[in-house]
Amino acid sequence: MFEDTIAAIATPLGAGGLAVLRVSGPRACAVADRCFVPAGRHALLPSAAPTHTLHYGHIVAAGRRVDEVMLAVMRAPRTFTREDVVEISCHGGVLPARLVLDALLAAGARAAEPGEFTRRAFVNGRIDLTQAEAVADVIHSRTELALAAANEQLAGHLSRRIEQLRADLLHVLAHVEAHIDFPDEDISPATRTVLLDRLDRGLALTDELLRTAPEGQLLRRGVRAAIIGRPNSGKSSLLNQLLGHNRAIVSPVAGTTRDTIEETANIRGVPVVFIDTAGLRAAGDEIEAEGIRRSRAALQQAELVLHVCDGGEPLHPGDTALFAEFAHKRRVLVRNKADQPARWDWPAELTGPRVATCCVTGAGIAELKDAIKALVWRGEVGAGMDQVMINARHQDALLRARAGIERTAAALRAGLPLELPALDLRLAVGAVGEIVGRTSTEDLLDAIFSQFCIGK
Repeated sequence: MFEDTIAAIATPLGAGGLAVLRVSGPRACAVADRCFVPAGRHALLPSAAPTHTLHYGHIVAAGRRVDEVMLAVMRAPRTFTREDVVEISCHGGVLPARLVLDALLAAGARAAEPGEFTRRAFVNGRIDLTQAEAVADVIHSRTELALAAANEQLAGHLSRRIEQLRADLLHVLAHVEAHIDFPDEDISPATRTVLLDRLDRGLALTDELLRTAPEGQLLRRGVRAAIIGRPNSGKSSLLNQLLGHNRAIVSPVAGTTRDTIEETANIRGVPVVFIDTAGLRAAGDEIEAEGIRRSRAALQQAELVLHVCDGGEPLHPGDTALFAEFAHKRRVLVRNKADQPARWDWPAELTGPRVATCCVTGAGIAELKDAIKALVWRGEVGAGMDQVMINARHQDALLRARAGIERTAAALRAGLPLELPALDLRLAVGAVGEIVGRTSTEDLLDAIFSQFCIGK
């Protein structure tokens, strides 16, 4: 499918034990021949080497050795891209990898664009578009749950359900179009019932897939949780406990936090971006006022609030005001300093789970993590669907497909001219096909693969 040969550094730049460079394309071995000098009694050039073999030698450029390397030869079609592939392991570090890449480019390769290796795997039919997206999800996974979901999608679990849905819709479309071609033959009641049953099954599968969208997007981008409360209520101490290390400065002096602090933590498999905010009160100076302004701006974007109150002091009117101000937010109410005698009870009208914590001993932190996950993870994924987590692009396509299926079913039940349900069904089939890449545009592919890193 491609006439040129591409090369890139496949590992992150920086000091390390090894760096890996990848070459893919019809001339991958010829490019490697020009800059790889094999060593040993039975040494072979890459072009003469059997597939899936490893070779020791040196990369040479302009008559001098660049680095000592191991070179792997993998011939099409048993490769990631279904093209000839050469992978070179050199010493880690920015300079060795850069010089090896320069040698490959001088030997005739072209620098790869972001995601171009995975794009070639898609275009050459090794993976579909959902699996290509899963590659990026695997790379960017921040929790074990997110990684597990990405690996299931990479293995084709979502693809199989989408193909099942598409096959059902195509079956109905074939019957409808056949009757359009032969208008003298009406759809019999029995056939109409079978077709409507298949459409209902398609709607049920579509709805089941759509129910995974919130969880799928949550695993990919995480949820933003703002930690709010009055000064010296223990917000920064709570952040440090949730992160498992001392990230925020903790001091008995009220108003220590003057700016927002953001850190991501793995909370029961869900990535949560915690935002430690400045204590919400009347500012004492311009710096604190700016910190409070930034805190309120962060609160506008937060999807979850952890409202921390000091359990060792009487309930302050400022806390009562915050209860009312953020009543519309999903929130967890945290009574901190539980090692001290409680001086107040939660007002009965408050909504949201209530947890008592002690940041000195760590008491209540496990219960707080459970409460956070319970609020953000709806748990509506049905049996057998835990391997599927659709993203925003899939959701948009499935919503369009669902609308087309509903219109088709309504038209068949009403006995409308078959050209109308046929048109809606073609739109639904096309929308479903977009998910796996059976119908795609260059703009769509550019948008998806531009989000990948170089070398993948």
